[in-house]
Amino acid sequence: MAQIKKTHTVGIIMNGVTGRMGKNQHLLRSILPIMEQGGVRIADDEVIMPKPILVGRNAAKLEELSAQTGIADWSTDLDSLLADKKYTVYFDALTTEHRYKNVKKAIAAGKHIYCEKPTALNTADALELNTHAQKAGIKHGVVQDKLWLPGLMKLAQLRDQGFFGKILSVKADFGYWVFEGDSIPAQRPSWNYREEDGGGIILDMFCHWRYVLDNIFGEVKSVACLGATHIPERYEADGTPYKATADDAAYAIFELADGVVAQFNSSWITRVRKDDLVTFQVDGTKGSAVAGLRQAWIQPYSATPRPTWNPDMDNPHRFHDDWIPVPSTTEYDNAFKIQWELYLRNLFENQPFRWDLLEAAKGVQLAEAGLEAWKERKWVTLEKLKEG
Repeated sequence: MAQIKKTHTVGIIMNGVTGRMGKNQHLLRSILPIMEQGGVRIADDEVIMPKPILVGRNAAKLEELSAQTGIADWSTDLDSLLADKKYTVYFDALTTEHRYKNVKKAIAAGKHIYCEKPTALNTADALELNTHAQKAGIKHGVVQDKLWLPGLMKLAQLRDQGFFGKILSVKADFGYWVFEGDSIPAQRPSWNYREEDGGGIILDMFCHWRYVLDNIFGEVKSVACLGATHIPERYEADGTPYKATADDAAYAIFELADGVVAQFNSSWITRVRKDDLVTFQVDGTKGSAVAGLRQAWIQPYSATPRPTWNPDMDNPHRFHDDWIPVPSTTEYDNAFKIQWELYLRNLFENQPFRWDLLEAAKGVQLAEAGLEAWKERKWVTLEKLKEG
């Protein structure tokens, strides 16, 4: 391999890295490995090297994270960093209620944007961020990590190979039991369960479901949704009870392009008896497939059994045995890291990067439509979002 002759150093303001997602997926499993592998190679002798500064409100946590990672630079003063020209990228992994304000400030400061989703609490604000970014002429991207999960990549490959024939329906079952926090500690932060803090499973997960459906199975046209707050009281880490005001489960039907019907259950109050914490089943005229986070299984038309209904006796048939594992024909890297590398390439190469603030606004739009469908007990049709 050729000797590196040119290194593009990219100063990245990483805001919110003391939180679970920012620390684990973005810093420890994405940016640090990219640095350790010698950057992102864009030519035989040319690489992009991220140079992050850790940002947050808690100096003690930042200092501890700095010691853990070996990244010396950290700060609690976001405004001064936004004014510093050596940092050209602003990354945001804060809680949803804070993202819109800080991303807007970063755009005004001329920074390129890469951030988590949802990008705002409502579609109008999400679209406004895209408008500001377009006018500022900066590069912008939003995390849409599930597109690079091995299980979903296998489903996309099967689609491209024509395995399904005409896709008829998609079913997804996402969720697990999140403990209330009284006798057993909760696995998720308390703000997730307060509507006033930007919580709720519809706002959280429908932003994911929008890009998964649009990119793999068909553009979302309309939605019917029933949400619920099944557990009305939960507990802070110190044992203080609080009222859960946000939805902890959602039961939705999405109408996609070409007549495809998608049924998605999203729940923090369910116990797992399936292949993974999330499973996707795609049924088509020529075959079906089921995928979890990493694995996938297929059942072609020619190998489909002919079940008969008889509730008067135990069924001896083992239905799981009728499915064929899809082999892993390549090595799969961390999904967040893959998209970080694509985003960094986009800064220096004229490569298309479709996962931008407009795409993120579509996710917020679907969440808003889901909430409206629940409140009004009706189908909600999605209007086409436009640039500018």
